[in-house]
Amino acid sequence: MSKKEQNFEEKIKELEVIISELENGNIDLETSIEKYTYAMKLVKECDDKLKNIEDKMAQIVLENNETKPFDVE
Repeated sequence: MSKKEQNFEEKIKELEVIISELENGNIDLETSIEKYTYAMKLVKECDDKLKNIEDKMAQIVLENNETKPFDVE
């Protein structure tokens, strides 16, 4: 559980480690709950980041720096 600000990829890697530890089952219940709680926080942060990127990609910047919604048909 890192203290510095992590980027998206680092959060995903940390989630993978936590999932592996939880699946392994070699940690006590209290630690498992702490790791699960932290993992859910990471999942929310990653989901928020993806939604933000989705919103940005849903707009096209025009030559005069105006934006307009972009719909994929």
